[in-house]
Amino acid sequence: MAEQQVQPLHNEKHANTKIQNGINVEFLKTQHLVPVVAHEFARVANEFPMSFVKNNETGQFQAVAMFGLEPGENLFVQDGKWTAAFAPMATTRYPLGLVKHPEEDQYGIVIDEASPLVGDAEGNALFENGEETDYLKRRKEALVSFIEFSHVTEAFTKYLADKELLVAQTLTVDIKGEKKDINGIYLIDEKKLNELSDEAFLELRKRGYLAPIYSFLTSTHQVARLARLKAQQA
Repeated sequence: MAEQQVQPLHNEKHANTKIQNGINVEFLKTQHLVPVVAHEFARVANEFPMSFVKNNETGQFQAVAMFGLEPGENLFVQDGKWTAAFAPMATTRYPLGLVKHPEEDQYGIVIDEASPLVGDAEGNALFENGEETDYLKRRKEALVSFIEFSHVTEAFTKYLADKELLVAQTLTVDIKGEKKDINGIYLIDEKKLNELSDEAFLELRKRGYLAPIYSFLTSTHQVARLARLKAQQA
């Protein structure tokens, strides 16, 4: 795995830099959990199971898509290719990123120069005559959206946690007749959800939280898909 070389993006330094379409499979192949934002839950649920993981230091929860059943395993990377029909926003941002300037409320754009998707030969140009290309403008908009979506998702997740709607769960999967337990994940407690008062349920609807909640609940059926993939690959 090549070291990252993250540098601020600059119209002179990166005048001839291009980015190829695609995702960084090299990095992804060892990721079994990837952060997802509430705005994409419906699409994620069609492909991957989702869960929440807890940061034991901060007590904060984060929504993730599960690409594998154990650390270091991504069942959607086969022969160096991404096989799923969809990739979450967290994976498609790369090799660009946003960093916040400490003094001001401004973001700067950075690029990983070591990425296999970055070069001068082929791909989408970032600058033309010193000006940002439409491609770069679109990529920037997507990066800013991702930050905004992440804040909304944090608020959504915190609300669920505060209302005690997240529950630690062990998922049991069947791989070629062998039972395997997956621990350390949290799911939305469907029983508690159904027991909410009308007022509390209405509050979820007003906040726009019902759609991501139901997408999340639907997604857990995809765990069986991971088990099938693992059995095939074994």
